[in-house]
Amino acid sequence: MGKTLFQKVFDKHKVAELKGGKYQLFIGLHLIHEVTSPQAFAMLDELGLNVAFPERTFATCDHIIPTDNTERPFRDKIAEEMMKAIENNTKKHHIKFFSPESEEQGVVHIVGPEMGLTQPGITMVCGDSHTATHGAFGAVSFGIGTSQVRDVLATQSLAMSPFKVRRVDVNGSLGKGVYAKDVILHIIRKLGVNGGIGYAYEFGGSTIESLSMEGRMTVCNMAIEGGARVGYINPDEKTYAFLKGKPYAPGADKWDKAVRYWESIKSDEDANYDDKISFNAENIKPTVTWGINPAQCIGIDENIPEPVTEGDKEALEYMKLQPNKPIEGTKVDVVFIGSCTNGRIEDLREAANVLKGKKVANNITALVVPGSFSVKKQAEAEGLDRIFTEAGFQWRMPGCSMCLAMNPDKLEGEQLCASTSNRNFKGRQGSSSGRTVLLSPVMAAAAAVTGKISDARKIFNL
Repeated sequence: MGKTLFQKVFDKHKVAELKGGKYQLFIGLHLIHEVTSPQAFAMLDELGLNVAFPERTFATCDHIIPTDNTERPFRDKIAEEMMKAIENNTKKHHIKFFSPESEEQGVVHIVGPEMGLTQPGITMVCGDSHTATHGAFGAVSFGIGTSQVRDVLATQSLAMSPFKVRRVDVNGSLGKGVYAKDVILHIIRKLGVNGGIGYAYEFGGSTIESLSMEGRMTVCNMAIEGGARVGYINPDEKTYAFLKGKPYAPGADKWDKAVRYWESIKSDEDANYDDKISFNAENIKPTVTWGINPAQCIGIDENIPEPVTEGDKEALEYMKLQPNKPIEGTKVDVVFIGSCTNGRIEDLREAANVLKGKKVANNITALVVPGSFSVKKQAEAEGLDRIFTEAGFQWRMPGCSMCLAMNPDKLEGEQLCASTSNRNFKGRQGSSSGRTVLLSPVMAAAAAVTGKISDARKIFNL
């Protein structure tokens, strides 16, 4: 039997076999940010250790950085301390830091790909659960905890067991108004938030192959929301075209050799999978969450379901929603377009395209937060910022923003936010009673102009 991409990459990066079925795995690329790195660097100092391969470590800041007023020192003292820590630690250990001053800063999972650091066939880690994003390029990429950040800094390796591999195929053409975000929400709805535990998800099929690299990143980004620490897509010509010419991608003298390797690590046609499942794209509709985990979602034209479990009852009570009622028409207070899931240039283009000539509804707070300086500058060059501001959106600086509210962008009280981010847990957006509905950028745009959860296909005649 042939091998999957995961098996090939894992095998190529094994350093030693350890007791208990684990292996010492070499990590090709380590991305760090300001939240999970200070403690790891402090542990290194306590042990008197240096960073083993500083040239394989790259840093940015995203979680705590304000998106409105970025003047230093930050108003939040803890945020300022975290910022100083990453500045000092990267300088001390000779690590490349994509700082705001350099205008290279952005959300870690957006900066990596746009810099060409994310490449097929490598192992990648970051102290952030959504590191699965980089699997869109055929990398074996996953989030790690703070103590593991220390381990990678000190040794450039981790002790771990290989995952099983589940092939998740989506075939067919997506309908109008249906995007990558709807695809991954549909998959999580069907397989559950715990369905991927112990697995790497290999996404494939004609629908996945037809997605842009931005769309593929959206799908892989949320693999972790389905319980899979790794989500990846086999590399192809789209992957190579995206990477070519990027600052850290192989240069012309090394390009052909790199592509040969990238082609070689694709899953074999006769690869042995631990599980396979397939979905029909025609069955996927614009999808929104109604509950407090990403699997609690429905098509926009469906009614909120009757509670089956205690978790369902808890979700409905928290969200203040009624079963057997349509989700369409639910009032919103805030709209957020951004995050490592949907803060890329394509996401902003899609939303801006439908917002031309439209206005944000009264009493709606609407934010657009580019995922990086690069995205911000590109959007401004295309005039997207003007479309958003003329519609009534706030155009912000790059950062994680309201995805998790470790910064000034927070919900207040029981506000309901239509969000393009990846998590809708209780209190996720900064208020212990704040409510989150996950959806695509175009659906978020529809919510902004109507003031309620709406079917973008109707609102924008898609």
